[in-house]
Parts: sequence; structure tokens; C-alpha cells
Amino acid sequence: MLVNNLSLCYHNKLILAPMVRVGTLPMRLLALDYGADLVYCEELIDLKMLQCRRVVNEVLSTVDFIAPDDRVVFRTCEREQNRVVFQMVRDGTSDAERALAVARLVENDVAGIDVNMGCPKEYSTKGGMGAALLSDPDKIEKILSTLVKGTRRPVTCKIRILPSLEDTLSLVKRIERTGIAAITVHGRKREERPQHPVSCETIRAIAETLSIPVIANGGSHDHIQDYLDIEDFRQATAASSVMVARAAMWNPSIFLKEGLRPLEEVMQKYIRYAVQYDNHYTNTKYCLCQMLREQLESPQGKLLHAAQSNQEICEAFGLGAFYEETTQQLDARRAEFLAKTPKEAGEPTEDTSGVIKMAVKFDRRAYSPQLTPKMCLLEWCRREKLAQPVYETVQRPLDRFFCSVVTVAQQKYQSTLWDKSKKLAEQAAAIVCLRSQGLPEGRLGEESPSLHKRKRETPDQDPGGPQAQESAVPGELCKKPFVALGSGEESPLEGWSKKVLASAISLEHRPGVAQDA
Repeated sequence: MLVNNLSLCYHNKLILAPMVRVGTLPMRLLALDYGADLVYCEELIDLKMLQCRRVVNEVLSTVDFIAPDDRVVFRTCEREQNRVVFQMVRDGTSDAERALAVARLVENDVAGIDVNMGCPKEYSTKGGMGAALLSDPDKIEKILSTLVKGTRRPVTCKIRILPSLEDTLSLVKRIERTGIAAITVHGRKREERPQHPVSCETIRAIAETLSIPVIANGGSHDHIQDYLDIEDFRQATAASSVMVARAAMWNPSIFLKEGLRPLEEVMQKYIRYAVQYDNHYTNTKYCLCQMLREQLESPQGKLLHAAQSNQEICEAFGLGAFYEETTQQLDARRAEFLAKTPKEAGEPTEDTSGVIKMAVKFDRRAYSPQLTPKMCLLEWCRREKLAQPVYETVQRPLDRFFCSVVTVAQQKYQSTLWDKSKKLAEQAAAIVCLRSQGLPEGRLGEESPSLHKRKRETPDQDPGGPQAQESAVPGELCKKPFVALGSGEESPLEGWSKKVLASAISLEHRPGVAQDA
């Protein structure tokens, strides 16, 4: 039996609640900046976490847990190590040992382990997860007891109240006996939503019954509008601590004793963290939209809505120069690290022959969406009666960046600059080929009339006919699976290491909006 020897105090704390799609690293760090004592990550399904590998990201100075599709499921850093609580939600078909395996996977990188038994959303409850566990106290007891005995980190859980006070008190007493360090109580029933009043009386009854700390949750809609309201909510519930969800999502400076900061200042600070820690732009955009709320139709809100990258988000908030400076610093750090460990990082060898290389990147803003370098290259190959371009793309595990080599007429072309996506890397390779041949690459102002003519003819063709197939989007015609770089493996691509992956990087979004999960 292990002893939870690294204690975490849950008394008199201000806590950022676990929120789906909101509780990622930038938001957690921002909440800490504004005075939160503890921060919870978004709820993460145990089965998905067990499929992850732990990677130390030397470029970002983070620890990443990466899924088989190379998506970052959980990212943390040293600054929050002693203050971040990892919250898991169990797959309904799993047993307690699976939860323990996840806890052991992350316990060296987090301060505490929490089990979500309070999320009322259908995507959780339909699989026996979240609030669905409240109807199975035997399973609750087994999960928590197994975790308490098997992990070195303090274990907590988060619940909702049951229909009757008697049943609620009976359940929390049973939970306390498992040895958990604290319990978070959302003061609403499973079927209730934020518009329903939170039951401060029930939370108070629980706090007066248990000897472990009780963390009150659910006050954003009715009670918490500023910092002083947090203490009022704590006193109304007699709780040891308060966990804040929606009010913190709307403005994380809710934790600041001096009062709320201007929203634009808060959003700019969030964006800086998002860029510094390479947060996916869709997640950055989602969190900023939650902050803007009724201002989404403002000029700035419309710019945010139209943004398709972190760079465009930065430009919408006057942080374009910051983005350029930060990305240059990250690129320099990446290059420095790769120079020290070329083999492990997957850099091509210097004696590679037969590949024409050039340091270029594809900047989508310099090209028409209807005319990309890949399209120009395909059109030129058709005109010269050459075989279609063939793209081979590799991914290095250090930072999950991509590099593509395009083969045209048995000659290979490659950009020496790695990119964040497979599509961008392929476009860069096409640019190298086109520039080497002195050909137009589709930059604004140098469109190809023949390509425009072909595009105009396409809608009139039979969608299933051979001409339609010929005019399909390049890349769909000549796709090859990309490979992830490993060690000790040979690749047709200049002897680089190779591992065939099933799909490109994608950011999974759960349905619904963030809530007091």
C-alpha cells in the first residue's frame, strides 16, 4: 500500500474548476496569475489517457501527454506542478484499476488526482461517466479506495447532490470513509442546469457532517460576480474552499483581490500564454469567445470569429509583433536543440544527395485561397505531360512538426523549414519546386489564366466523370501516408526514420459548451 505522502492543502483555497475545452494550460496559468490557489485541468477520459505517451517537450519546457494521433491530450509545466489537479472521468465500462493506471501515469507531474462524478452532460452520463456514477455507490467506493491506496498524490472527487438530503449525506459519508483528501460539491442535482438555483443549504449540511474539507461549487450564476462574492458564497455554504467555473471562464481575474481587470487586458494576457505554449488556435479561439460573450458581434469579435490561426488571433488583438517575436524565439530554441541531437530529433543527414532544398514557408495570406502552390505545380505538370507530383511527409516527435518532400520528374524538392501541419509542409515543398524551375507559385498578382480556365470549367463537368476526377484538389490525388520519425528505422525518404501513422494531427472537440463540469 502506498502512502499519499505529498499532501495538498484544500482548506481556504480559491480554485479554478475543471471545464471542458477551457481548462487547458493557458487558462490555468492565467488563473494562477490572478490569484487562484489551485487549478483543475479539464476532465479527461481515463481510456484516452492510457493510450498516451509522456513526452518532455524541450522546446516549450512542458510535459506533454500525446495520443496515438499525435494530439496533445494534456500539457503541463513546472510552474503549475504543485498546484494543478488532474481530473479524470471514467469510461463507464472500465474498472478501478484503469483509473489507478492513469493516476500513476501522471502523478509525477501533478499535485492531486480528482475523479469527476458530477458532470451532467449527456456525453458523460450516457457512457456511465460523470454524474451517472452517483447511482452506483459501490463503484464509487471501489474507485476511490483503489486510488487512495495506489497513488502518492492526494485523491479527491467532485459530485452533485442527490434528490434527497438523506441520500446525499449517506453518500458523502461513504465517500469520506475511502480516505479521500477532500470532496467538491456542486450544489445542484444531476438534471439541473445553471439557471436553477444552487442549494447552499445542502452544501452547508454536507460541510457540517464531514470532517474532510468540502469545496463549494456552482455559485457563478447566482452568487459570484466579483472577488468579494467568492467569500460570501463560502460563508453561505460553510465550505472550506470555493471552486469557480463560469465566472472564471468569463473573466479569470475574478480571483484578484483588487477586483476585475479590463477584459481586453485579460484576453491579451491569455493570448500570450497560448502562443508561448503552442496552444491550438481552435482552443484559443473558443476560450476567447467565452470571454467576449455579448461582444462577439463587435468589430474585434468579428475579427476573432474570422481568425484561422494563432497569428491571426494575435493580429486581431494588436499582438502581431509579439507573435512574430515569440515564434522566432521558439524556432531558434528548436533549431538549437535539433543541432545538438540531430539523430534523435530526426534531422536529415548532411550527405543526402539528389534533393533540392530551400528555406521557405507557405504564408497563406500571400496566396489566394483558390490558387495555392500545390495547384500551380499540378497544373504545370499536366501542361508538361508529367506525372502528378508525389508528396512524402514526415513528422518528428520532438515537436510534432512536419517536413515534406515532393517528387516531380524523378527530382526531389524539400523546404528545410519544418511546419506545424502536413498541409503547410506540402505547400512549402511545392514552392521549392516552383521556384527552382522559375515558375509562378500562385502568389497574389501572379495567377495562372490556364488554371482559372480549368476551375471555371469544372462545375459543368460530370462529378463522377474522368474530367472531374482529373480536376480534383491536388493532394487528394497523390496522397501518401506521412511517417513519424523514430529511431533505428529505415525510410525511403533519404533514410529517415519511419513509422506509418493512421491520421494527421487533429484537435478533438467534445460536444456542448464548457460548464461547471
